[in-house]
Amino acid sequence: MARQNISGDSPFEPVIGFSRAVRIGNQLHIAGTGPVGADSLDAAGQTRRIFSIIAKSLAEAGATFHDVVRTRMYLTHAEDWEAVGRVHGEYFGAIRPAATMVVVAKLLNPAWRVEIEMDAVIGAEQASGNIIDTNNQK
Repeated sequence: MARQNISGDSPFEPVIGFSRAVRIGNQLHIAGTGPVGADSLDAAGQTRRIFSIIAKSLAEAGATFHDVVRTRMYLTHAEDWEAVGRVHGEYFGAIRPAATMVVVAKLLNPAWRVEIEMDAVIGAEQASGNIIDTNNQK
């Protein structure tokens, strides 16, 4: 399988040795993405900026948000969970990837309130809205 490294706009990629995203086969792994250029915005605004940055990487890899199967959200303020969650829901309300939200002590830039990473499986068709409720199975 060929590996495709997808670069972002960070001048630190070659210094640290990372890519914004890496595609191997139909799997895409998007690195933790902070709200670059949106330091002064609130948590919701920063989250929208992150989704904008990630959308570019998804497109370059031939993917969309519909291909995302897992998200991880890192918050520096627990009280931001609802604002960040609502923006996440704007993108994923119907898609519903596996998602994790954790509170961390801090991120690299002290002004960042949120950082998000994602994994996608490109071309994997979503089941036709089937959600199994194990509490009500017979």
